[in-house]
Amino acid sequence: MIRFLAVLLMSPLWAFSPAATPVCDAPVPSTTQPGYLVADPDCEADGSTFTALPGATVHTGISRGAGYRIEVPDHWNGRLVLYAHGFRGTGTTVTVSSPSLRAHYIARGFAWAASSYATNGYDVGQGVRDSYALIGLFRSAVGKPARQVLMTGDSMGGHITGVAIETYPSAFAGAMPSCGVLGDKELFDYFLDANVTAAALARVRVEFPLHPGEDYQDIWRTQVAAILPQLGVRAGAPPVLTALGREWSDVVENRSGGQRPGFEGSFAYWNTATSLAPLGDLPFLFGVYPGLTGGTANIARGNVTDNRFTVYRASSLLTTLRLNASVLRVRPTDVASPGLSGIPRIDGRPPVPVLSLHDIGDLFVPFSMEQTYAREAARNGRANLFVSRAIRGTGHCDFTTAERQEAFDDLVTWIDKGRRPGGDAVLDVRAVSAASFGCRYTRGTHAGWEALPCR
Repeated sequence: MIRFLAVLLMSPLWAFSPAATPVCDAPVPSTTQPGYLVADPDCEADGSTFTALPGATVHTGISRGAGYRIEVPDHWNGRLVLYAHGFRGTGTTVTVSSPSLRAHYIARGFAWAASSYATNGYDVGQGVRDSYALIGLFRSAVGKPARQVLMTGDSMGGHITGVAIETYPSAFAGAMPSCGVLGDKELFDYFLDANVTAAALARVRVEFPLHPGEDYQDIWRTQVAAILPQLGVRAGAPPVLTALGREWSDVVENRSGGQRPGFEGSFAYWNTATSLAPLGDLPFLFGVYPGLTGGTANIARGNVTDNRFTVYRASSLLTTLRLNASVLRVRPTDVASPGLSGIPRIDGRPPVPVLSLHDIGDLFVPFSMEQTYAREAARNGRANLFVSRAIRGTGHCDFTTAERQEAFDDLVTWIDKGRRPGGDAVLDVRAVSAASFGCRYTRGTHAGWEALPCR
């Protein structure tokens, strides 16, 4: 589905560093997923040993085809944080990793647990099942249950977080998705939109095969090669946008969250980035075209994307009219699942406090995911349970430690004392377009960010 995801999410691939001492056990065959291997949960990606932080104890193991890690501080406060990792590519070795706030959790007396999941790919349902199973694994390992459980996750892990709290509402006290796919299948609609609008503006005819053949990648590569010069986009190099390219930039900006600070630099960043092999010669957004998988994300039964009623907005009225009249329209053959199969649906019914972080320059999992969740929570009368914080970052999951720590601490205070913390007005068009948007909760500098500095 999305080959570039593995790199952007810093997902470890199972390989020893040439300089590392081989201290890890070899991956073992999965007992639940034929053809899968489970990497040693006692080891890091570089071959070093996963060890407890000072003043803590770790428990590791493999259960039902998924590796897991648990860490408990000596002065445990009785609370547990479940961490859900992001997309790990489509390889057949599953690996478990530690959350970025690991040291902060332990210092504050929180235990944490993480799963590799039994599968890779965009398998949110499996992520939910294996993350929820950590609650029981924790009780068995520690000898007593946690009195309170919080859920957190990055990117696809944010999708897992949103589904988990709605599927098991009585299990959690709060949640903190980061750079999360809170719009479920709308992420794939966004990928569709970015590509078909580029093609329409360049007047290059493209297709959306429901069952792409083995030669379709080469067909798509040829079509993209005809699109790029007309937009002024070059793989692996900063774009020099043409007039059509600037119109496409406006379309993508409006579709990914609306006019907001720093977008020009973010658009250049994401169009300079390239996908991985075999599409490493394409700019990033063109490597995630849903037509490459028939719109299934390689997990749903059919095409989940839909732009039949989408109205695209360019900078000029004439271009807008022409674009909407000529763009390829795609009809879905499947929908987001109400259960844990396919692409699980997030209904926007948070049963507990949810505090979310998102980079406003992220064009991989765009800022519009926050707006989708905010609208649905408001529609369901639960706006008071959702707080979104906009971060002035360009990359994907590009948060400083200070930003994550502050958000987690504010979430805990919200849970404990009932005081809803501050956030950003992500549904207010004027607030989002203001030059200062994202300044309130950005802490430190973010590489690649280009906009007027905050006061």
